[in-house]
Amino acid sequence: MHVGKELLALALRRGARSLCVVGTGKNVGKTVAMRAAYEAACAQGLQVGLASAGLDGEAADQLGGHAKPRIALRTGTLFATAREALPRSPASEIVALSRLQTGAGTLVYARAAGRARYELIGPPTASGLREVLEELAARAEFVIADGAIDRVAALAGGRDAIVVACGAAAATTMRQAVEDVSALVQRLGVARFDSGEPAIFIEGALTPTQIAGFVGAGERRQIVVRDPTQIALRGRAAAKAFETLRIRCERPLHVIAVTTAAISPERGFEPDAFAHAVAAATRLPTFDVYAGRKAA
Repeated sequence: MHVGKELLALALRRGARSLCVVGTGKNVGKTVAMRAAYEAACAQGLQVGLASAGLDGEAADQLGGHAKPRIALRTGTLFATAREALPRSPASEIVALSRLQTGAGTLVYARAAGRARYELIGPPTASGLREVLEELAARAEFVIADGAIDRVAALAGGRDAIVVACGAAAATTMRQAVEDVSALVQRLGVARFDSGEPAIFIEGALTPTQIAGFVGAGERRQIVVRDPTQIALRGRAAAKAFETLRIRCERPLHVIAVTTAAISPERGFEPDAFAHAVAAATRLPTFDVYAGRKAA
């Protein structure tokens, strides 16, 4: 099975023109999933644009120093990165300059002039990511981005597809990893509020303190945030809140699948058991990105 082909098909089936991969933590296979979707899109003959919400494609993780998969782009691929990060060889064609800044300098839109490995460096804000995706979408048929939870608000209310990556690197036990990804999928998948029913609208983030107050008061009205990223909960606390309260949003997101990475430098889970547990907990198509298998 080609996992990238499956992810791309799920995105195209819902009419999405972009796919964003977010993770439960670092080193959980986001880059692998992104690369798989990219290769599948290229194989279908699509003009692809690539972006990152931060830094992606570097040889080693900047925090832990672990080796990371590189992003080898095909000739003609459009991408966004810091101008200073463009490789000297082969030369890249700069398509447009941006007013946006990244952690490594001014952002540019470029086209790969030859097959090579590139760093993808993006803006630090949700609004900046939205601008990058729109600029790439104006020039490409399909856009793929490495995202960050606090920046996928840029996709809220649109038709973009989201894939959630989870793995052993982000949790100490398999149970915790499953609970974390289940809670994240539930949070990102919060439904749009019903305008015909009573509701409490929250300005800014919905915090654990607010949640405790609503639970204690036995609140039955809809509790509405602007978008799912405004819900500041994770793991068991998030699961309990969703069981007890009617949490909704104004601008929903669209999670289409989950990918798993059962092995990390720190620990490993049994791959099939992990993928099956994640699939059961999230009720979404779940793929082991390293084994190339879909959980039954």
